[in-house]
Amino acid sequence: MLLLVIGDEARTRKYLPDLPIVGEVDLKVVPRGTDDDAILAQAGDADFILADAISPVSAKLISSMPNLKLVHSEGVAYNAIDLDAARERGVHVCNNAGVNAGAVAEQTVLLMLACLRDAVAGDAAVRAGRQIQTKERMMVEGIRELGDCKVGFVGFGAIARATAERLARWGCEMVYNKRTPLPAEDEERLRVRFEELDRLAATCDIVSLHVPVTDATRGMVDDAFLARMKSDAVLVNTARGEIVDQEALARAIANGTIGATGCDTLYPEPVPADHPLLALPAEAAHRVVLSPHIGGVTEGMFHRAHRAVWENVARVAAGERPVNVVS
Repeated sequence: MLLLVIGDEARTRKYLPDLPIVGEVDLKVVPRGTDDDAILAQAGDADFILADAISPVSAKLISSMPNLKLVHSEGVAYNAIDLDAARERGVHVCNNAGVNAGAVAEQTVLLMLACLRDAVAGDAAVRAGRQIQTKERMMVEGIRELGDCKVGFVGFGAIARATAERLARWGCEMVYNKRTPLPAEDEERLRVRFEELDRLAATCDIVSLHVPVTDATRGMVDDAFLARMKSDAVLVNTARGEIVDQEALARAIANGTIGATGCDTLYPEPVPADHPLLALPAEAAHRVVLSPHIGGVTEGMFHRAHRAVWENVARVAAGERPVNVVS
């Protein structure tokens, strides 16, 4: 049996779990971005694919691999995998749902705090010898504490729940929006309440995005959404860059429509040097806090994720149904 990995070889081998199936399956690793023809020439007989969460797995690839039984995302995202082609072939597609929830929740809180504390400008000021002037200015302008903020979650899956659990310790008022509201006992336990999306956008000090990329959510944070937000509100995105109209967000920051944004994810990825959020004037640029899509890439997450992948490989090899099937 052959497992094709589309991603990083060093990472793949670092996180190999101590499971019997690892010794029963051959590995072939190709870098992200390898074209389909090259992949098929090297591993067209693969039984399983493990794909970096942003690596496309095309219909051509799926339909041209006669032994293929499983396509597994290394992470949570699976929007780069052609689900229709997989269904047509009867190939399982799985992800690692929830495996990075705690890690991304930490990054979400980090970005909230960095925006509230104007961390980018503060760091630059100290390095430039303007520490005391900046401190005095910020004391007059005021710094909001996280615990004084109303936080709104757009989407309320595993990552949003983990974030809410952490924010509860700050005493934040928390609301959420999702298609189906939670049972009352879950709302009480998590200290959250349901709110319609328009009101959430209009009344929250921090809006945190936690929805997957679908036809309904792609570009949902647009000029109209941003215009509904408070002028000093913070938008945090640790979900996917495609959810946000990037040009609209850059305009909102430049025009002062919203106060700040913290993004672990942008679109497209890899992020080009001419991305609109990287081309803001200096007076606005400090209100954008960026991280390189590292929210979920902790060592603990990779150990959990790769073990889960190999456990699913073992299940499929034994003729069993895998877990975390998305298609």
